[in-house]
Formats: sequence, C-alpha cells, structure tokens
Amino acid sequence: MLAFILFAFVASITPGPTNLIVLSTSARRGWRPCLPIILGAGAGAASLVWVAGAGASTLMLPGVRPVISALGMGWMLWLAWQIFTAPATAIDPTAGEEKPELSLLGAALLQWVNPKSWMMSIAVISVFTAQGQGLNALCLAFFLVSLPCLALWALLGRGAARWLSNPAQLQWLNRILAVLLVVSSAAALLHN
Repeated sequence: MLAFILFAFVASITPGPTNLIVLSTSARRGWRPCLPIILGAGAGAASLVWVAGAGASTLMLPGVRPVISALGMGWMLWLAWQIFTAPATAIDPTAGEEKPELSLLGAALLQWVNPKSWMMSIAVISVFTAQGQGLNALCLAFFLVSLPCLALWALLGRGAARWLSNPAQLQWLNRILAVLLVVSSAAALLHN
C-alpha cells in the first residue's frame, strides 16, 4: 500500500487542471470557497478509480475515446476561459461566504473529463489491483491522500494573494493559470 500512497501523492500534488483551479480560486476568493472543490475533486477521482476498476474502463474503446477526449478538452477550455476572463478585484476576506465558483459536484464531475484523472485511474487499476490491492481500499486511500495535496495548492494560492493585492497583478495570475490549465490539459490529452 505504501507504493500506492506514494503514487497517489505524486498524482495529486503535481500540477494539473484541478490543482490550478484550486490555486486560482484560493488566490482570488480565499480558503473557504476551495473546500467544496477539494472534497469534490477527491471524491470524483476516487469514484473514477472505482468505476474504472469495476470494469467501466471498457467505455474507453477506440471509437468512444476521441469523443470523451474532445468533451474533456472542451470543458477544460471553458474553465480556462472562465479563469482568464475573471474580473480582477481586490481579494475580499469575506469572499469565502459566497457561493464557490465550482461546486462540490462540479469538481467531482471535472475529474470525469480530466485526462490526467483518467490516466491516473487506468494506471491505478492496471498496476495496483494486479498487485492484489483491494479496489475499495485504493479508492479510500486515494481520496484521503488527495485532500491534503489539494489543500496545499489552496494554501499556495492564499500565500500568493498577499502579493496580489493589486487587481492588475491578480489578472496576470488568472491569465497565467488559465494558460497553464490549457497546457496541462493538452499535454495530458496528447500523452493519452
């Protein structure tokens, strides 16, 4: 299980679409709006691993794969556009009381169109279930490992917020993160 926990840590902590959304949200809106995103992303990724392990990975047949990839990339581009065009206003400490930009369900569903999440799920199933690890244990472990990893990205965003009190600087951060979101999604799609 230690090898899987290390894998889950690397998969969760490395930059990807979800990490960048958490970073952007926490930099602009604070820590509290990130909580549903963090929980939803962890649950979504764990459920994706479970479904892939339960045999639904056959949905990735060659004829279906391009459609799922196109839908996923379209979703990622839409999210990147939302971040890129987000209004640059001073960070409000009470912003955490507002409705989050991405809901718990939205963050969970994001994992289902995220190429990085699909690749991770297929890797988990092909490597770790073959080693005799139980599917439910893998899903729970992945969920528990992903939470602090995503929380670190939220803390990084909050730390960056201190230096981004100027709306112009915040707008630059949003634009850089939007471009990174597109690049990370495209890179995952191309390696898929």
